[in-house]
Amino acid sequence: MAAAEETGAADGPAVAAELAARRSAEARRLVLSPRRLSGPLPAGLSQWFPALEELDVSGTGLAELGAELLALPRLRTLLAKNNRLGGPGSLPKGLGQAPLGRSLRVLNLSGNRFAEVPPALLGLRGLQSLSLGGNRLHSIPPDIQELRRLHSLRSLSLHNNLLTYLPREILNLVHLEELSLRGNPLVVRFVRDLTYNPPSLQELAGRTIKTRNVPYAPSDLPENLVRYLSLASNCPNPKCGGVYFDSCVRQIKFVDFCGKYRLPLMHYLCSPECSSPCSSASQSSTSQSESDSEDEASVAARRMQKVLLG
Repeated sequence: MAAAEETGAADGPAVAAELAARRSAEARRLVLSPRRLSGPLPAGLSQWFPALEELDVSGTGLAELGAELLALPRLRTLLAKNNRLGGPGSLPKGLGQAPLGRSLRVLNLSGNRFAEVPPALLGLRGLQSLSLGGNRLHSIPPDIQELRRLHSLRSLSLHNNLLTYLPREILNLVHLEELSLRGNPLVVRFVRDLTYNPPSLQELAGRTIKTRNVPYAPSDLPENLVRYLSLASNCPNPKCGGVYFDSCVRQIKFVDFCGKYRLPLMHYLCSPECSSPCSSASQSSTSQSESDSEDEASVAARRMQKVLLG
């Protein structure tokens, strides 16, 4: 691998001029020294360094990476720590569809200003390590399960954010081996939350149709109702057998990872009775829904090698 190219200029135009002067068709690694850049990555970067596999723009003050990033088809490692990324347009459009979406293996966006997980990351199919520590994340969206397109993901760093729980969908990251959560509120305090809004008449009717297996054909109902019925979610309590659509109990359940740490995952139930240890569905001291949640998590516990909480 060719030696790292390093720049020392003070602004965007100077960076571009120096990179152009140091162009190399063989260089595989490029490091931009800490500076305050006035714009995105310099135009022409992909032409000057067509074989680039590792790019380090940490501490450069970038607020956006720009479309030039998409023209680096061999890039495997992108380090963009301690910048100003996080606003609209921080990541280029079409990131997942570009060749970079298949080649990128390591992405480090720690120490930026992301308040939510960028949707563009869901299309990075070859990613093995994703670092989002030190941002402003309040929650991880259930869409994290879409990362199953990311069949290679092994490491996910979420340390030093503002997380109070994890969605149960994170268990769908089937090859995840390392999860970093240190420095989040969920580590230092237990979060209990129970919310429930009464279901609408439409939902009550839909629940009846689904739980009693009332037969219907697409020709029997308007298209929007057929589509609505297809969105039914099963209650995870095996002794319930119920379904829900828009109205459900959202409850934090602490599940066992690695036999040592109990992580708070969002748990969805069809009604408050499903979570009550005094209900007819569960007469034991531990509710069936909780034990079911823990059984589900045990699959992840066998594969999760490291959970970093401190």
